[in-house]
Amino acid sequence: MARHAEPRTPRRGALLKAGLTVTAAGAAMLGAGAAAQAAAPVPLPVDSLTRTDAGAAGAGALSGVTHGLGPLTRLQLDPLANTGVDPLDNGLGTQISDFKPVGTNLVTDHLTQGGAVADLPVVGPLTQGLLP
Repeated sequence: MARHAEPRTPRRGALLKAGLTVTAAGAAMLGAGAAAQAAAPVPLPVDSLTRTDAGAAGAGALSGVTHGLGPLTRLQLDPLANTGVDPLDNGLGTQISDFKPVGTNLVTDHLTQGGAVADLPVVGPLTQGLLP
């Protein structure tokens, strides 16, 4: 199979030179980037990287938790609270002799009245530190 060459024209020669110029410029840029990457790294001060202030780190972590979880303690826990279809609103109680009556409403009243975590009797005081 014979390979035949196309006749050279001035336009074709100019395009060939322009393509070679662009290729050479691209190769030079890649070479310069590789040389810059291979240069020696800038030394960092080791003292600032090895010392850790545990008090400041703990305060920062607590501040982040406070701002992140604080608003969640005010959300209503029972979405059906104060409605006629709330299943937690049903209570069962009993009284023996002249003792104080006991019922399940002691546990569920905070939820059925639209309470949040901060309103609960045991957990509420523990979350006071989380309120913003």
